[in-house]
Amino acid sequence: MELTQPRPSIADFNSRKFRFWSFIAMFLLVFVHGYNLQERYLQPWTVPGEPLTFTTFTEYFLANGIFRFRIPMLFIISGFLFALHDYRPYRQRTGKRVRTLLLPYLIWSALGFAFTYTLELFPYSNHIVAVSNIVRIDEHRVLLHEYRWYEMLFRWILNPVPYQLWFIRVLLIYNIAYPAIRWCAMNRVARWFFFGIAFLMWLGNMNFGLIEGEGILFFSLGVWMQKTDFNIDVPEKWLNPLIWGAVFLFFAIAKTLLAFLGEPVLGKAVYPVLLVMHKLVVFSGLTAAWFGCNGMAAWFMRKRWFVRLTAFAFMIYVVHAPLVAYATDAVFAVANHLPYYRILTYIFLPLLVISFTVGFGAMLRKIWPGLYGLLTGGRGMAV
Repeated sequence: MELTQPRPSIADFNSRKFRFWSFIAMFLLVFVHGYNLQERYLQPWTVPGEPLTFTTFTEYFLANGIFRFRIPMLFIISGFLFALHDYRPYRQRTGKRVRTLLLPYLIWSALGFAFTYTLELFPYSNHIVAVSNIVRIDEHRVLLHEYRWYEMLFRWILNPVPYQLWFIRVLLIYNIAYPAIRWCAMNRVARWFFFGIAFLMWLGNMNFGLIEGEGILFFSLGVWMQKTDFNIDVPEKWLNPLIWGAVFLFFAIAKTLLAFLGEPVLGKAVYPVLLVMHKLVVFSGLTAAWFGCNGMAAWFMRKRWFVRLTAFAFMIYVVHAPLVAYATDAVFAVANHLPYYRILTYIFLPLLVISFTVGFGAMLRKIWPGLYGLLTGGRGMAV
C-alpha cells in the first residue's frame, strides 16, 4: 500500500505562506531600489521626466507599479502575527523587540553610515556618493563628512543611510503602541473613526511625526483580521482575485502611461490622479497576490532550495541598500556607452546583489553564528 504525505493544515500552510511572501517582498524590494531612471526617488506621483521607451516603461511599471503591494502586505503580516501571540505578556514581547528590531536597526544603521563614510575617503567612490544624493542634507552639503555631530546622530537614529530601515523603525513603534492599536481596531465605536483616519492618511500619503500612514493602516488591519477571525484563506466575493488581478494590471499599465504622457494634457492635475491610481494598484495587487497565488506559494515552499533561501530574507533587506544605489552609478560610469545599459543593469545588478547577500549571509552564519544572530535579531538561524 502506497503511503502518501499528509496535506499540511490550514494553519501550517498560512505559516509557510507568510514566509513565502516575506521573502518575495524583500526580493522585489531590491528591484524597487535598483530603479535607475533620471528621477530616482520614487513617490506615487513621480513623473519620470524623460521619454517613454521600452526601458523607461518597464522600470517604472515594475518599480513604481506592480511591485508596490509588498510593504502593505508585510505590515498586514506583522500585525496579524503580533496579534496572534497575545497570550504572551506585553512586557515580554516588547522586550524581545529590543533584540529583534531595535538592536539590528541601530547596528545596520551604523554599518551603513560607516560604509558610506569610508567610500567618501576615496576620490572615485566619493563622487559616486555625491551624485547619488543619498546623504544630501541641503543644497551645498552632499557628503557625510560635511555633517555636524548632531546631524550624524540624527542620521544614525532616525534617518538611516540604509533608507530601507524605516520599516523596522515604524514597526517597532507600532509594536510598542500595540495595546492602543488593538483597542482602536476592536472597539465598536472607535474603530470607525480610527480606520477612517488611517485610510485618509494612507490615501493622502500623510505622516504624523513617527506615525506613517501606510504602516498604521495595514498593521492595524492585520490586527483586526486576526482578532475577528477574518478568513484569510478563502476570499469573500468582493475580494475575488481574478477581478482584482485584472484591476491590478489595468491600473498599473494606465498609471505608467499617465506618468509619461499625462502632464502635458492634465498639467498639475496629473499628480493627484497618479496618487489615486497608485493606491488602487497597491490594494488590487495585495488582494490578487494573497488570494490568487496560493498554488505558486505552495509550489515554492515545497522546494528545499527555496526554503533555504527564505532564511536570508532579512539579510537581503538590510544589506542591499545603499549598496545597490552606489553600484548602479558605478556600473553606469563604465557601461553608459553600451546599448540598453540601463535596463540590463536594472535586471542583473539586483540579482547580483541578492546573490552576494545570500552568499555572505550563509558564510557568516556558518563561521560566526553568534554574530549572525545578533545582526539578524535571531532570524534565519535554522531552516
